[in-house]
Amino acid sequence: MTLERWEKVSEWPLMIASILFLFSYSLQVLAAGPEVSAISQAIVIITWAIFAVDYLVSLAMAPKRVSWFVRHLPDLAIVALPALRPLRLLRLVTLLAVLQKVAGNALRGRVVTYVVSASALLIYMAALAMYDAERSAVGATILSFGDAIWWAFTTITTVGYGDLSPVTATGRIIAVGLMIGGITLLGIVTATLASWLVEKVSEQDQAQQVATVDHIEALRLEVVGLREELAARKDPAADARSALSMPVRGEDAGVV
Repeated sequence: MTLERWEKVSEWPLMIASILFLFSYSLQVLAAGPEVSAISQAIVIITWAIFAVDYLVSLAMAPKRVSWFVRHLPDLAIVALPALRPLRLLRLVTLLAVLQKVAGNALRGRVVTYVVSASALLIYMAALAMYDAERSAVGATILSFGDAIWWAFTTITTVGYGDLSPVTATGRIIAVGLMIGGITLLGIVTATLASWLVEKVSEQDQAQQVATVDHIEALRLEVVGLREELAARKDPAADARSALSMPVRGEDAGVV
């Protein structure tokens, strides 16, 4: 089996594993009870094993392993950091035909879809991880999942009111990651908006240029028509002089 074939075969199992991990991690953080915690922990371990096996098999099948390793560092981060595994769900944007129809064939539409999906996943996962890290810490201000969601929104949008902030080392690492993600997403949104504005201005300029060219061409055709009309209408005086200058044939001449 080739690497390309393995990637196609493992695509949907990894998607399902990402969904299971997101569901189990949410239960582990939000639901109470030892039984629920044990089941969710088992699912987390199973999904980690699935991602680890996929990474190792892909690395073993790669023809140039060093180059593949360098180009697939995000896959290694997904294996090492559980909170990043749901980001695998962003591949659904390219796999689902419904999203393709919404986004169309334009690159800008796909970028917007990616940004919206990535923002939602980042906010939710960062809120879960932050709530898990801060809820039992001494002096913590993020004491509920609602507080975590509010903190995630203010952080990813770079507003940062400061009313809620992490006090643990894990929480601050999560905050740094979300800040970087928020700046990146805002940059993508700004670039997409600027591209749209430039395109609209360019289309308007092209339309004006086309209108100007058409107007000039219409005027040229009108001038040509007037010249032809003037050429068709001869000057009466010139016609008379032309008639007088013509020689008189014998049969047409009268006898005096």
